[in-house]
Amino acid sequence: MNKIIKNNLLRASLVLILVFVLFAGNFEQKISAQVTNCECVPNEVIFELRVPANLPAVVTQYKLKPIPLGQVGTPPTYRMEIDTQQTNQTPPQIVMAMQGDTRITKPEVNRKLSSVEKPDLPWTIGHSWAIGHSWAIGGSGKGYQRQWFPEKIRLKEAHQINRGTRIDNGQPVVVAVIDTGIDLSHPVFAGRLVPGYDFVGNDDNPSEEGVLYQDASYGHGTHVAGIVALTAPEAKIMPIRILNRDGVGELWRVTAAIIWAANHGADVINISFGYNSSPELLKDVLHNCEGVAPPGVRSFSAEMNGERMVVISGAGNGGNGAKIYPAGDRIDPQLGVGATTRSDHLADFTTMSVGHSGGLRFIRAVAPGENIVSAIPGGRYGVWSGTSMAAPIVSGIAALVRAKNPTADPHSIVEQISETGIEWECVHPTRGEIKTNRVDAFCAVANNQSCGSNPNACMR
Repeated sequence: MNKIIKNNLLRASLVLILVFVLFAGNFEQKISAQVTNCECVPNEVIFELRVPANLPAVVTQYKLKPIPLGQVGTPPTYRMEIDTQQTNQTPPQIVMAMQGDTRITKPEVNRKLSSVEKPDLPWTIGHSWAIGHSWAIGGSGKGYQRQWFPEKIRLKEAHQINRGTRIDNGQPVVVAVIDTGIDLSHPVFAGRLVPGYDFVGNDDNPSEEGVLYQDASYGHGTHVAGIVALTAPEAKIMPIRILNRDGVGELWRVTAAIIWAANHGADVINISFGYNSSPELLKDVLHNCEGVAPPGVRSFSAEMNGERMVVISGAGNGGNGAKIYPAGDRIDPQLGVGATTRSDHLADFTTMSVGHSGGLRFIRAVAPGENIVSAIPGGRYGVWSGTSMAAPIVSGIAALVRAKNPTADPHSIVEQISETGIEWECVHPTRGEIKTNRVDAFCAVANNQSCGSNPNACMR
């Protein structure tokens, strides 16, 4: 009997050792994968401190340089540089080590974010230029003015109610386009701009930089801003450059841009970039766009002065239901937007939530995003497809709604846009159950809750 017990104990011990070895191996593989695949700024970490006086001790323990690269929020969030003379640990390794430290909350790397039409991303279907249409080349804007989407969303009817001028004080609504910058001299923007900022070059000239056809994202911001200009013709555009010529930005830069927009009069923010995991800092700053931080969210009221802004984000081009952030976070002042086709069906490339649960429906609205004509650098026009094109259509609509309802809070404007469109409730042959609204500019501005439905929306 004792021999049997000993044998059983020996087997159990071997199993436990094997489990431990496998777990340790998987844990090390996870760290290794994070180190290898980290789309982040080298040698930087971001974290919140419950007690600011603990910063020197934290700096010493994690071998950081003592002077913060930046500080924002309450409790304070620090951007710190790793002291590579003291350690060879990577940002993900240090962030992982910080997870169990009770002095620290929300540690993360300074993530890189990309325009959602940037080619060759593992989590998106990159859509490059399609300038082979003669009516979309050169100085003529006929193709831009006569394209298909304004009729689809009844933009002409909406403009009979409002074109982007506030009804209370006669001032234009301001839409901040946070992107690759724009061609400031393009005719589409004549008389349409307010001062912006370049957070890549750290100057007040947010012009795009790059070469058409060579730099994949060059022209992205100009194209996005041109769509806003067409949708809300009396609104002003605030160009903010946070993506470089490769279409890549970083988390801290994006946060600074949103705060800057709040302090310089933006009413609506257009975000046509994303990442495949949710940065805590970006999520918190977007919560603050409602004017006050909800419980459990760090406050940026000192930096943003309680300003309220509607945030419109492109869903991403994964062609599936995998969330791309920030659109993947359902935040009150934000509306994530998917893309539709000329035939009013779901675009094959768009990211889209499925099902009826509020937790699953992170994309609550869709808008035209296929073959959209807009401005490109050099005073020309081009065609691009993607949720980056759908988002600025909704940003323009948000400007119209804000102008008609200047005292409405961002959450109310988001709800008005998402609940007044053409209802889609159907089963898609490859996506499953879809419940969303295709935006309708006229119904949104008029606040018409009975805008109709499209029973064929899920057909292919």
